[in-house]
Amino acid sequence: MKRFVALLFSACMIPMLVACGSESAESSSDSETNASTGNKILVAYFSCTGTTEQIAEWIAEGTGADSYEIVPEDPYTEEDLAYYTGGRADREQADSSARPVISGSVENIDQYNVIFLGYPIWHGQAPRIISTFLESYDFSGVTIIPFCTSHSSGIGSSAEDLYSLCSDTVTWMDGQRFSGDSSENEVVEWINGLGL
Repeated sequence: MKRFVALLFSACMIPMLVACGSESAESSSDSETNASTGNKILVAYFSCTGTTEQIAEWIAEGTGADSYEIVPEDPYTEEDLAYYTGGRADREQADSSARPVISGSVENIDQYNVIFLGYPIWHGQAPRIISTFLESYDFSGVTIIPFCTSHSSGIGSSAEDLYSLCSDTVTWMDGQRFSGDSSENEVVEWINGLGL
């Protein structure tokens, strides 16, 4: 009887081990893709409503990149985000020295040489928490590719206004604005056109 139970247990474990093996192969395949381009890529993004997060996920999938969500230590409420009400987001955007605190940090940030940086447009600019992120690390020699989400505003000067927060050795590539109804195909086309 013990032998029968052991055989039954072994038979049940084989499919699970095969599944784990193929999952590991997919992960190493992504790493090899990054290694073949010579780039170790991170997608860092801030998202309050999920729109920027969706674009970030498509970029990470399309590039085999690691992903990091910039999470505020003090989360934003609906009232904080209500435009032109004097709420928290309005006050922060009006104060160029505002630096909302980020909860957590990126481990081994120095392993990345390409960073996609995503954010929503707030009053025509990147939220101040993006300034906090850029001032928290040394990005010398890194290529940063901004992307933003907005229902009406373009990327405008939002990316250029971030340049001064980093070393002169950072390479900034042209950014891209996506709307709430952008498709995965649009994101992939943009990535493919970057020549990474």
